[in-house]
Amino acid sequence: MAPRLSTLDLVAKVDAFPYEERDPEAYHQIMKSFYTFVWEDKQGQVPIGYMKLDVVDALNNAPANLKEQLGMHINVFNRTVVLFHNALDKTYEERTQIVGELTTLWREQKTFPILKSWRNELWPVYGRNKELVFSMERAAMGLFGTTRYGVHMNAFIRRQDASSKYDLRIWVPRRSSTKSTYPSMLDNAVAGGLMTNEDPFECVIREADEEASLPEQVMRKNAKEVCTITYIYITDERAGGEAGLIYPECQWIYDLELPADGSVVPEPKDGEVESFSLRTVEEIQEQLAQGLWKPNCAVVMLDFFLRHGIYTPENEPHYDALRDRAHRHIAFPGPHQA
Repeated sequence: MAPRLSTLDLVAKVDAFPYEERDPEAYHQIMKSFYTFVWEDKQGQVPIGYMKLDVVDALNNAPANLKEQLGMHINVFNRTVVLFHNALDKTYEERTQIVGELTTLWREQKTFPILKSWRNELWPVYGRNKELVFSMERAAMGLFGTTRYGVHMNAFIRRQDASSKYDLRIWVPRRSSTKSTYPSMLDNAVAGGLMTNEDPFECVIREADEEASLPEQVMRKNAKEVCTITYIYITDERAGGEAGLIYPECQWIYDLELPADGSVVPEPKDGEVESFSLRTVEEIQEQLAQGLWKPNCAVVMLDFFLRHGIYTPENEPHYDALRDRAHRHIAFPGPHQA
């Protein structure tokens, strides 16, 4: 029987990358397996990602003409990788095209299993001043270790009865058993990745329609942005076939209160979700303890419990750690920075 997970266990599974200032030994140990991906501009170099050693090897083994276009410079002494060494010589569109040629080649050659999940969606990569420097295929982002962006939303109703001491009932979807990532696990009502130049609110409206059949007018009127959640995740085999990749992530979080009379309910639409069920707080707490939730969605739910006063400093021993690690500082540049 699997051990029950505490709230700290749940957040530690997601915010898994060691903190250099808190645990320098663990940080330096894990960095032996990575190079830092840096961007060069007129002010010098700025870190924007982490690359595994096999990714660096694949860059080294790329065709000579492609390496030349990439403006690649690998420094084995300070363990850094620069792409587009003379970045100002190329436009954003040109850099995006070249990176696309590289990742398409890797996909065709089956270099990395994660590229089996190719989605034909471009996701953004940012430079020092939050400017777009290039975009790349969603499935390839983890190979470069750059910050990923997305949206998550919890949908709930308010109803008081004897089944729970709380008046909240939360809609919980079960992911499709055929999904390439975290099949059959429990999830937030709506979640999705943020494509290049996509506004987070427009993204959550799009995903709400596609995944949960929630009407646009209901979303625009009732969905409320409440915070962002940030963490640095390390993938396991459930993340699409590639373990050990570093995922710095920022999620825009929304709450949606739906009518208690059941006049608006989420329903599966695009096959991403198998079913929705309305759950009490206590039922969700038990599911979380059993490890039934997709890891980052579990943290989104823990944050919901913090914000709605279900977890307090008096009743949750890991209250401060939950708040801290669900809102981690990510040093890489991007719109997550104030």
